[in-house]
Amino acid sequence: MAVKSSIFDLDAQIEKLRERRRSLIVKSAERFARAATKSGLAEMEIADEEVDRIFDEIAARFRKEEKKVAGGPSPQMRRPAVGGPGSTSEVSNDG
Repeated sequence: MAVKSSIFDLDAQIEKLRERRRSLIVKSAERFARAATKSGLAEMEIADEEVDRIFDEIAARFRKEEKKVAGGPSPQMRRPAVGGPGSTSEVSNDG
């Protein structure tokens, strides 16, 4: 027999999911901020509309690549090893 969840339990689950969502948004923002800082974009005076347009172009490029991959065998996506031979080490920009 399935156990019924109480409203309190559901509220607790919802709050955990909200916190997880906030955390994922923060991590994503930090990832893009690091990339912008590393590339020098964070220091440039670029209008928000232009930044939005550029990111839309980037997203469209990767969506197009995903569609190409979806039709064929699933390739393994590789991320460079951190600190491995031939890789660049990440520098903290925290101050």
